[in-house]
Amino acid sequence: MKRERAQPWLEPYLLPGSNADVLRIAAALTTLLVALLSACSWTPHASPDRDAAAKTFVTHPDASSIYVYRSPFNYYDTDSVLYLNGRLVGSTSPGAYFRIDAVPGHHVLHGNGIDIGHIALDTRAGGIYIVALDVLAGHSHFRVVPEAIGEERIRACCALLEGGAPGQRPLLR
Repeated sequence: MKRERAQPWLEPYLLPGSNADVLRIAAALTTLLVALLSACSWTPHASPDRDAAAKTFVTHPDASSIYVYRSPFNYYDTDSVLYLNGRLVGSTSPGAYFRIDAVPGHHVLHGNGIDIGHIALDTRAGGIYIVALDVLAGHSHFRVVPEAIGEERIRACCALLEGGAPGQRPLLR
């Protein structure tokens, strides 16, 4: 069986004794790795029905509802990754928001790695807390906004992102 030779333009890059098959396998593995890593921080949009339901701002009597939104005008090149008390919520993007129903108490919203932005909230059962998120120079800047203003901004600008299901373990820690 005759071995296929590498394309002439590839020959300077091949080590002596190597062949085009090794290069193809390495390229396939690299492509697979890039695809897997890029999927880790993607967060899908919720259905229009779930988005409309979240925008009614109805609370659960035994939970506190935390809304975190990014203005559509916050066009930082990359998404930021949002955590609540060390648990992955998802990737944020301009013009999108999360609704997080949490156990009442002390909570910290934060980024990870070089993103040192964070905000602490003390929440009560049945309460709604709206947090604006701006990403500047790779860092998250959180601020609590008044409920009426936050509801108006979320209704006008944003689409609901799907976070993990209640009790679901995050993909990454």
